[in-house]
Amino acid sequence: MSAIFNFQSLLTVILLLICTCAYIRSLAPSLLDRNKTGLLGIFWKCARIGERKSPYVAVCCVVMAFSILFMQ
Repeated sequence: MSAIFNFQSLLTVILLLICTCAYIRSLAPSLLDRNKTGLLGIFWKCARIGERKSPYVAVCCVVMAFSILFMQ
């Protein structure tokens, strides 16, 4: 089933996107900073969410990992 139609898979994809963008921005900030608007601005926004809300994102990742490993 596609991640668009399954809510748990959609949340997993969004969390992975946020974590990946924050990691890429920590390694190469100029890569994401030059695309703040437009379609590629989504990755910059995900990186900002990952940086500013990192404790909440970390808790969500742990909860999601627990639910994937033990609830399914």
